[in-house]
Amino acid sequence: MLKHNTYFDGRVQSLGFERNALKATVGVIAPGEYHFNTGAAERMTVVSGELRARLKDGAWQTYAQGSSFEIPANSGFDVQAVGGPAAYLCEFLGG
Repeated sequence: MLKHNTYFDGRVQSLGFERNALKATVGVIAPGEYHFNTGAAERMTVVSGELRARLKDGAWQTYAQGSSFEIPANSGFDVQAVGGPAAYLCEFLGG
């Protein structure tokens, strides 16, 4: 079953689904800066465009199309879409 999620007045939207018994979302981030909290550990892969991300207490890093980063469970991260909208795949890593 697909689940539509909308955040930040529609500027971030995703579809949630299950793949290989693990939860995942695929979505689009409009230009801007956003903060997300995490329950489970996550892997974010940039499908198109470019994202900048700052993990808890870390420095900003840029991720181009095809690259990914992981966020620990029970933490959070800031993300920015750079130069236009960016599409992503978020895989929830266990639990």
